[in-house]
Amino acid sequence: MEGTIIRGRGGLYTVRDDQGDEYVLRAKKKFRRQGLSPLVGDRIVFTPGDISDEHGWVEEILPRISQCLRPPVANVTLLCIVMAPQPAPDWMLVDKLLIYAAKQHLKPLLIINKADLDENDQVLQLAKDMYRDAGMEVLSVSAARGLYTEELMQRLEGETCCFSGQSGVGKSTLLNALFDLKVETGDISQKILRGKNTTRHCELFTRGGIRLIDTPGFSLLEMEEVFDPVLLRDYYPEFVSYEGQCRFSPCYHGSEPGCAVLAAGKEGRIHPKRLERYHTLLAECRQAWRERYD
Repeated sequence: MEGTIIRGRGGLYTVRDDQGDEYVLRAKKKFRRQGLSPLVGDRIVFTPGDISDEHGWVEEILPRISQCLRPPVANVTLLCIVMAPQPAPDWMLVDKLLIYAAKQHLKPLLIINKADLDENDQVLQLAKDMYRDAGMEVLSVSAARGLYTEELMQRLEGETCCFSGQSGVGKSTLLNALFDLKVETGDISQKILRGKNTTRHCELFTRGGIRLIDTPGFSLLEMEEVFDPVLLRDYYPEFVSYEGQCRFSPCYHGSEPGCAVLAAGKEGRIHPKRLERYHTLLAECRQAWRERYD
């Protein structure tokens, strides 16, 4: 039989077949030998359990469209990056997730939740200004108040989505609002103004043509791999129009004289905060590249 893994806990995987029936499975040892692990979102071939064997077995993992290591999910098509006015947005995390989406060939969508707390749409406007040329849509919603959720539902139609972002930005509240669920939510810690992580496992939810994987929140994302620092520029769509205009080639767009990207930043054609964070990431990439054999 074929189905989709909707959750995995303690070595057991719950799979839903195309008729909506659910089964609990174990993964065969061959996957461990192959260095594979079934992931939420995987399409699989499985054998259901019977009287002599309570749990069935995952027989085969079908080819994946995409695979994310953190969070560990498969076949996502749209990466929804959720931020909010509170806790204060971590724009560096957004930049890293945008790079991550590009590497995984995922479409990115930035969702500003808690729109009711966004005075004069300041966070929304800042996000639109910073990412206007970065190939990322920006939408504003208030899950708690039910504002603009229909617009978001229309955007998610036909996608397999994954919510990522800081803890406490309201990912579980947003999930409840979109899917009419009662997933546990948490409050903001007033002492440190960070979210209390309430999602502990990945789980796939469906509604109509929308498939959404709820994942544990996180506030840090390290670069997944060490790569030549000159390649970092390739993940910034706003740099593309200046390609070939720099004095030096290749140009890292760091501090080189005659750099067209730096000139664009000074003239406001590239958002200065976005460029500033690029330089921070460039420094991190250079250090990791120097230390790659240590």
